[in-house]
Amino acid sequence: MSQEPDMNSSSLGAAKSQLRSLMKQRLANLSQESIIAQSSRVFLSLLKFKPFVDAKRVAVYLSMPGGEINTEPIVRHALLSGKQVFVPYLHKSGLKPSDGPARLMDMVSLKDIKDYESLQRDKWGIPSVDAATVHQRERSVGELDGKRSEDVSLDLILMPGVAFDVDPQSGAIRRLGHGKGFYDYFLHRYALAASPDERGSTGRPVVLLYALALKEQLLLPSSGESVPVGPHDQPIDGLFLGDGRIKESPKNSAD
Repeated sequence: MSQEPDMNSSSLGAAKSQLRSLMKQRLANLSQESIIAQSSRVFLSLLKFKPFVDAKRVAVYLSMPGGEINTEPIVRHALLSGKQVFVPYLHKSGLKPSDGPARLMDMVSLKDIKDYESLQRDKWGIPSVDAATVHQRERSVGELDGKRSEDVSLDLILMPGVAFDVDPQSGAIRRLGHGKGFYDYFLHRYALAASPDERGSTGRPVVLLYALALKEQLLLPSSGESVPVGPHDQPIDGLFLGDGRIKESPKNSAD
């Protein structure tokens, strides 16, 4: 699937949907043993990654039972290391349809290992925060039910994705998400909420954006496949792969 340089919104959406379907079929054929082994390599890479080691506040997705890197060892290690761990929470936005989406993703804090182990799995098998406990938690750019909260800055965000590639021109790591736009809109809100001292020289928040991926999720140039991107798709700072590699965007390409 080669990328057209001037896709309109409808053809861009169609190209993304086609790639998601292809990747879903491809990842469904992976054995649980391969996913466990690749997840372990990503975990070991993170343990040697200075921004993760030094981070005080880390946001990390809670993984599905299959088809992506398992983040349970990462969450447990981060909590036991004394880091403040934030995980996704989906909620009604309280926004008018003309002002934004009906549902938002926010990042809310886990209290400890016991709290993490108490999370119940949703219909996709993903551990999920109980809505009744959300107002007891710290959160980042929380607009829960339309109410602003005290914003909490993050040092590192570990993101999921469906497919990734490297832009042949800029060298930036490109990400294809699951199609709901939760991370894109969260990052947009996070950027708007960031204070001046939380921004780098380019004005972008200094939080690092890294994704975790099975090696099969990285599209190679030789495959003829690429990640379709639009003007609102933000490059990420880097990508941890299940074969132990870490690929990083040039310093200026994700700004």
